[in-house]
Amino acid sequence: MSFSLEFRDKGYMLFTIKRNEKRNAINYEVMEGLTEAIEKSRQFGVKALVITGEGDRAFCSGGDLSVFHLLHTKEDAYPMLSKMAGILYSLVTLPLPTIALLNGTVIGGGCELAAACDFRLAKKGIKAGFVQGRQAITTGWGGGTILAEKLDPAFALKLLMDSEQHPAEILQQGGFIDAIYTGDPLAECEAFMDKMLMKEAGVLHAYKSIWTRKWHDSNLRERMEEEVRSCALLWESEAHHEHVNKFLKKTGNKQ
Repeated sequence: MSFSLEFRDKGYMLFTIKRNEKRNAINYEVMEGLTEAIEKSRQFGVKALVITGEGDRAFCSGGDLSVFHLLHTKEDAYPMLSKMAGILYSLVTLPLPTIALLNGTVIGGGCELAAACDFRLAKKGIKAGFVQGRQAITTGWGGGTILAEKLDPAFALKLLMDSEQHPAEILQQGGFIDAIYTGDPLAECEAFMDKMLMKEAGVLHAYKSIWTRKWHDSNLRERMEEEVRSCALLWESEAHHEHVNKFLKKTGNKQ
């Protein structure tokens, strides 16, 4: 199983990507797991959803290219990109607080997943970056649009266009990281959520709805879909496929 889903005693749900050998890259099973976590969070009245990765090397390294390299054309890539964008939109608009517990490096689509959460807690010493531009594509799951909603425009645009990894401290200054921790990840996360989890679920839902109404009224889902279509066009470019081929050869994956 590529993920685990746990109900914790303090009233929150913990979703863990369990692909440490792949630096917790997202495959189709993880996508289904995220969908399940979001739906169960709605159904079972938990007060928060925490998303993290297995081990201490990586929170999430984005999409698993050893799986997605089979997608060659924009018609091939679009369904996967659009499906994941739909999952992230459901996460953005989930009517309860969501926390990305960044236990290790975060790159590419992993940053898009983290951006879709309300809060991001980072282990001291990690780096994170929207590195898609290095792969001759853009953010393809709607993460650029989400980032534009949440951060200062100039800082968000520079993160995307530079396509570099940045230390957690720099990302905290820009508002992408909410807190940096040094101790046990779950203990630190629970301390961060402590006062939230003491509130009634209805209070948390009502406050979250202030933002979800805004995002609904501003057509966030439609704007994310435009981003998906732009990425799909770039996906089929020769430059992108050259990058993928180099990556697969470097990592020993066969096409």
